[in-house]
Order: sequence, then C-alpha cells, then structure tokens
Amino acid sequence: MSQLDILLLVLRVAFGALVPLCFIAVLVWMERRGAGFIQDRSGPNRANIFGFRAAGLVQNLADAIKLITKEDIIPDHVRHRFYFVLAPVIVFFISLLSFAAIPFADILVINGKQYIMQAIPTDLGILWFLAIAGFAVYGIILAGWSSHNKYGMLGGLRAAAQVISYEIPLVLAVISALIVYGTVNLTEITQYQGQLLFGFIPMWGIVLQPLGAIIFIVAAFAESNRIPFDFAEGESELVAGFHVEYSSMKFGMFFMGEYVAMFTSSAIIVTLYFGGYQIPWFTTETLVNHAGIVSFLLMLIVPAFAFLFSLWMQKNNKRPYAMADDPNIRETAVYTKLLWIVVGGIEVLLLFFMVLSAGAAANILVALLQIATFLIKTTIMCFVYVWVRWTLPRFRYDQLQRLGWQTLLPLSLLNIFVTSAVVVALS
Repeated sequence: MSQLDILLLVLRVAFGALVPLCFIAVLVWMERRGAGFIQDRSGPNRANIFGFRAAGLVQNLADAIKLITKEDIIPDHVRHRFYFVLAPVIVFFISLLSFAAIPFADILVINGKQYIMQAIPTDLGILWFLAIAGFAVYGIILAGWSSHNKYGMLGGLRAAAQVISYEIPLVLAVISALIVYGTVNLTEITQYQGQLLFGFIPMWGIVLQPLGAIIFIVAAFAESNRIPFDFAEGESELVAGFHVEYSSMKFGMFFMGEYVAMFTSSAIIVTLYFGGYQIPWFTTETLVNHAGIVSFLLMLIVPAFAFLFSLWMQKNNKRPYAMADDPNIRETAVYTKLLWIVVGGIEVLLLFFMVLSAGAAANILVALLQIATFLIKTTIMCFVYVWVRWTLPRFRYDQLQRLGWQTLLPLSLLNIFVTSAVVVALS
C-alpha cells in the first residue's frame, strides 16, 4: 500500500468512528434545545465556562464529568457480573459498527485509483447494516437478565418482542427497495438515486418507494427504542427498565449507544430514501466537470450564510432587558470573530480548489461537498427523531404490537407485490 492508500484508509476509518461519537454531543444538545423549543421554554442555558455557554453545549460537558465521576455500583444481587458489564459495551459498539458500511461520499478517484468512501469498504451494504444492527438487542436483553431485577427483566423481554415485531416489516421494506435498485451495495444504491425521473424529479427512494419509506422509518424508530416506542425503558411503568440497575459510565454507554443508533438509523434512512450524499440535480460527474464554478459559487454562498448566521446570533443571544456590560453580548462578539476566522479558512481552501479545478483537486472538492450534504441530511433526519419524541406520547403495549403485526407487516408484503409487478411490467 502507498502512503496515499494508508492516509485515506485512516481518514475513512476515523470518519466512521469519530463522526458518530462527535454527533452524540450534537444530538444531546439538539434533544434538549428541541424539547425546549417544542415545549416553549429555554432549554439548557446555565452551565458555562468563564461565561461562555456555547448555546447550551457546555451542559453536555458538565453531564460527561458527572457521569465519569459518579460512583460505579454493581448491586450485590447481580449474579452474572461479567454479562452485566458486557451488556452496555455490546449496545454501544454495535451501534457504532453499524455505521461502518454506510457511504458518506461517492467513489473518490485519485491518480486513476478508486477509493470507496466507507469506513469498511464492503459490497454487503445493507446486509451488513441489518446483520450488525440486529445484535444490539442482545445487549438490552443481557442487561435486563443479568440485572436480576424484575423491572430490568421485563424491559429486556419487551425489547426482544419489539425487535421481532418490527424487524420483519423493516426487512420487507428493504426488499422492496432492493427490487427497485437491483443491488445491495449502498454506494450503487446512492448512485442510482442521482438519476432524474421524467428529466426533472430526483429518483430518491422516497419518490420510488413512498410506502416502503414510511414503513422503514416507523420500524427504525421502533428499533432504536425511541419514544413512542421506548417500551424497553418505560419510566412510568418499569422505572427505566433494562438499565434500572446501571450507574456511572455503564449507564453512560447505554445513553451514548442510543444516540449513536439514532445517528446511524438516520444515516441509513437518508442513504436508502433521501439520496444519501447526492445533491439534487447535480451528479458527481457534473460537479467534477464544473469544479471551478462550484468553488466560485461556494465562495459567495459561505460568507453570505455566515453573515446571516451572525445576525441571528446577535438577535437571539441577548437578554430581554437592558444590562450594563451584558456578558451575552461579549460572548456573541467572540463567537462572531471565531465564525469569520473559520469562514476565512474555508475561503482560502475554496480559492485553492478554484485555481486547481481539475484532476484530483476537483474530485476531492466534490467528495468534501458530498460529505457535507450527507451530514446535513442526516442531521435533519435526527431532528425528525427529536421532533417525534417530544410530540407523540408513548403507545400502549398492545397498540405497539397491533401496529407492527396488523398494519406494517401486511402493508410491507403488499408493497413487495406491487413493486415486483411494476418492475416486471416496466422491464
């Protein structure tokens, strides 16, 4: 392997491992700020470092310190301590590993050599995700069983029943999509969605498989144990359920595993049904062939967006009453300076790409642009998770099972039959 091969391998693996971990802080912040917005309250805005609150992000650091420094207790009635400790590790690392096969940009071509932009460049694609993601429930079941607690055991049993109920319609929804795409390779699936239907409609999965997309998204919500499907926890019924006996960072790993699973689920939904890294109406070839123009347009768009964002910060990060030497104004001034320093660095980088708008430079520019597009789409989908959690109440358990077996399962089978008939007729 050449030095370039090793460098790109390290960067791809680092992206697959570090981006989901970094998004834990972003998603916790989004959860709290989103809940505050939906419930018409401020959300986290008190924790600070020398007066800098970072719009509530400092609260995440305080929570991390709290979890790390808390006493780590294993109750005396826990009989299988090894499995008790292993359970949160399984949940966390399975969630992280599920993201490894999801492409975050199109195939990168440098000096005639192709590099698949996945942490693990496998052709298994969606099969990898389904196989690995299904193991996460073992951690929940193991946690409930090894806790030797009736509430934990009930939470583990509920998790098992829920996964069985919703894994089937989820897989059937994927089968319908694969009938259309004709491949299990996620990179090829995303490339397929770069085409146009009737010359102007992006051929995203949500357009080709609207019913399948709805089934998959609902089942993905259930698989990630998020409200309204959080029966494995059920605070009002099971006093936190499967993780009731966990404390300190063992609880923290369950907590982080939920948000990594949420990010991974959003990423696979975006990849299958919302074009993945594809920018609507701009294929990879189009962007590479017009890299100079793309760089120039971005040099105009980035400062304009930064200017509007700075105005938004100045408007929203101030007290509703006059105050001498307002610390919020000082904080906003510092953030504004940092923002323009970042914008200056981006402008220099874009100028470099505009000057060298050919060959490897053009391909790298397009890859960076597609990575940004992929992360933006995934973040929007993560917000949908937050939106649903703080809008809908938890179902009753019989309603959960009825939805899975009597509604989603028949609809997913019907979707397979209809999709197969249409594909055969058109082929």
